[in-house]
Amino acid sequence: MNIARFNRVTHRDIGYLIAGLTIIYAISGIALNHKHDWNPNYIIENSGFKTDVNITRETLNKEKALEILKNVPGNPDYKTWYFPSGNILTIFIEGGSVRINTKTGAGTIERITKRPLFYQLNFLHYNPGRWWKYFSDIFCICLILVTVTGLFLVKGKNGITRRGAILTGIGIILPLLFLFIY
Repeated sequence: MNIARFNRVTHRDIGYLIAGLTIIYAISGIALNHKHDWNPNYIIENSGFKTDVNITRETLNKEKALEILKNVPGNPDYKTWYFPSGNILTIFIEGGSVRINTKTGAGTIERITKRPLFYQLNFLHYNPGRWWKYFSDIFCICLILVTVTGLFLVKGKNGITRRGAILTGIGIILPLLFLFIY
């Protein structure tokens, strides 16, 4: 087997091997790049309600917090409560929290759920454990191999010695320019 054939076979087989991983990392990478525009891991829903609560810091206990939750839409499951400031009561519930202004009775329910698919993909992107770190390192080495072998697949005017060299150079210069500008 000559070097050109070995290069094509290596490029093809490693490319097939990492195709799914590349798509997963690309999707989660795009999601994480835009985390200032949206929450890629969780869906956070807020809804308001009104209640005639008549409690103070001194009179609130677990039983009264459970009684308040009976009047909150959705029958949330109680965890604990506290007063973060003034007359604002926060009751932590399964999957979120309930905030009530004890003077006005105005309340807000915040429910937090994992965003389907994105939560799991982003979990992998964050390197969740020691073994995944090594798996990710192997994946990165495979990306390097696919890139290097891909540089030498095409010959002639579109290959690495002409057009390919220009495009590869641009690919190196663009991130460096970005680093120097920002």
